[in-house]
Amino acid sequence: MRAVSLFTSTALALAIALPAAAQDILTIYTYDSFTSDWGPGPVIEAAFEAECGCEVNFVAVADGVALLNRLRLEGQNTQADIVLGLDTNLVVEAKDTGLFVPHDISLDNVDVPGGWEDDIFVPYDYGYFAFVYDTEAVETPPASLRELVEGGPEPAIVIQDPRTSTPGLGLMLWVKHVYGDEAEAAWAQLSERVVTVTPGWSESYGLFTSGEVPMVLSYTTSPAYHIIAEETERYQAAAFEEGHYMQIELAGITTRGQENPLARQFMEFMTGPGFQDAIPETNWMYPAGATSEPLNPAFDRMVAPSQPLLFTPEEVAENRRAWVDEWLSVMSR
Repeated sequence: MRAVSLFTSTALALAIALPAAAQDILTIYTYDSFTSDWGPGPVIEAAFEAECGCEVNFVAVADGVALLNRLRLEGQNTQADIVLGLDTNLVVEAKDTGLFVPHDISLDNVDVPGGWEDDIFVPYDYGYFAFVYDTEAVETPPASLRELVEGGPEPAIVIQDPRTSTPGLGLMLWVKHVYGDEAEAAWAQLSERVVTVTPGWSESYGLFTSGEVPMVLSYTTSPAYHIIAEETERYQAAAFEEGHYMQIELAGITTRGQENPLARQFMEFMTGPGFQDAIPETNWMYPAGATSEPLNPAFDRMVAPSQPLLFTPEEVAENRRAWVDEWLSVMSR
């Protein structure tokens, strides 16, 4: 009887302990460059695990739009507690899935251009899209988006797919913002420069840094990486006179995550120095929350857009499918 009683007691203890152990894991869906060895993921994972005494499980896909696509496919069966890597262009569609819940955290530390008020999504960084060029291959870069579009086939560029990539979506919106109803004709002209279209940012930037192409769609802050990490000013962002399209990257708690107290703990953590200190020199974007010290002076030398461009989330949600179809009809010819 003693052996049986001991076994029963142990099994009961394990049964009670297992649900608690499950709560010690936080699953975060994000994009692949975030979780790469050189991205912010490993630093942030270690910092939060030290604070929470838990395990962070990052699950990565190619890019931000792919995150929303995956979430839609999984529906209520998603394993994500938090989705990190959507942006303002996807907010309305993400909310329409019914898979996100209010974050219920303070936004006092959040600081992005134009301010931020939203009960579902919280910003963690922001930046501006730009074409980054190799100064050893491009002597005089385009000075405007119109010059890039209308200037012929050189220098060649690589861009990302708006169906899977948030930078790709950003470029599509940038062109639409500047060209309006003439966007289809603009894409036809720009396609003469495009060497390839990649699913995500990582693939295209890899082609650029390996010398396969002299210009790539990236961010105004990308040269800061090369200045700080590689001590070279070879790669620069072209300043466009029409302005640069802005991106604010966001995270949100899923319906699954609302049952995991670690989700809201992480969201609070995300707005403070434990998370934000990692953003400038690993994700190479501007922090959207409180940092413990000023940015490296190299960021003062980045292109500062005279006019940030941005459609409202509602405008994007209403038109994204039609604008993607317009893009696809040209780029698939």
